[in-house]
Amino acid sequence: MTNDHLLRLLQLASPALPVGAFSYSQGLEAAVEAGIVHDRETALCWIGDLLNYSLATMEAPVLLRLIDGFRAKDFTAVEHWNDLFLASRESAELRAETVQMGFSLARLLKELSGIDTEALRELYRLGDISFPCAFACAVASWNLPPAQALAAYLWSWAENQAMAALKLVPLGQTDGQRMLLALGERIGAIGERAAQLGDDDIGVFMPRLAILSSRHETQYSRLFRS
Repeated sequence: MTNDHLLRLLQLASPALPVGAFSYSQGLEAAVEAGIVHDRETALCWIGDLLNYSLATMEAPVLLRLIDGFRAKDFTAVEHWNDLFLASRESAELRAETVQMGFSLARLLKELSGIDTEALRELYRLGDISFPCAFACAVASWNLPPAQALAAYLWSWAENQAMAALKLVPLGQTDGQRMLLALGERIGAIGERAAQLGDDDIGVFMPRLAILSSRHETQYSRLFRS
């Protein structure tokens, strides 16, 4: 991986990327309200379980397939995996999050250099664009290595979750960094696992997340969007 590749990945994973990821908690705010998450250990358990049992088995393998689809210009496959990921979102909140972030990133890509025009046209043809789909379009256009792109994607997600925990629990900055170190140690193995999953093995079943995300939509007081 060249320095140019590394810088592009850092750009895509940066909190400064204007896609609004910081405004969502993915059920964490409702988990705090319910008393499920109340300190660093329970926050790490919650975020780690989402990483291991949701992103590792659905979002990560789908992202890799979307990258392959854009690189091969197989836009039928791109549409299939985008639609599957949208269908996997079990609450209105979770679906709205990925569509809003996907739209924001797709709009940004129109203004950036090096984005494949055909890929961008096909991306917009999808209508509802998931965030992994728009992310994959950028990765393929800039010819970034898929394994490292996935690691950057997972790190960005973990960082947003840790920052949400700092505000909600609340936690100190040191606790946040300890959580990120622990989460970061899992990312390599998750990437390897995602690359080995067959199409029929892709899926997610996290009823507690779906229930808490749905509750968050009507939670009386909220810091994060629903």
